[in-house]
Amino acid sequence: MPRPVFPCVSRITTEKNLPVFLDLDLPGSKLVVGGGHLLPEMKRRYPNVHFAGIQQGEALVQHYASADVFVLPSLTETFGLVLLEALACGLPVAALPVPGPMDVIGDSGAGILDWDLRAAALAALNIRREICRSHAERFSWQTSVEQFLSHVVPVRAPSIDHIYAEPAPYAGLV
Repeated sequence: MPRPVFPCVSRITTEKNLPVFLDLDLPGSKLVVGGGHLLPEMKRRYPNVHFAGIQQGEALVQHYASADVFVLPSLTETFGLVLLEALACGLPVAALPVPGPMDVIGDSGAGILDWDLRAAALAALNIRREICRSHAERFSWQTSVEQFLSHVVPVRAPSIDHIYAEPAPYAGLV
């Protein structure tokens, strides 16, 4: 595949927003790793994109490690485990500035978050792989849980104690 290689590892479904990535005018090659109900349509619409199907284990690691910038076009990432996988392989990230990518990348310097995804992908080519690996090492299940809990807002049900504190007014006939 001609370089640079821009992969996206994702389910191939509507909510993952893949056409935003696949329509970008980028040098080199685009690679999509994953499966989903839209795969046949995406292959037909984007014949110049390499679709690798579902990959796991060492094969998935090889896709990350041999690429140049991981691109995530999703508007609805809840956590973005694929971002951490990419970073752990030393792969810089280009993503939209939405929750998930903002939580994982933030201002770490390991990726570029921008509504102009093409500009983000091109700028991310200049990020050193060591920065990405180092940032990924800061995450653990414990830190992920703590980060999640820091965003949880306590919800309190309104008290109903007052209902039982006073007798109900007499509603009968006099």
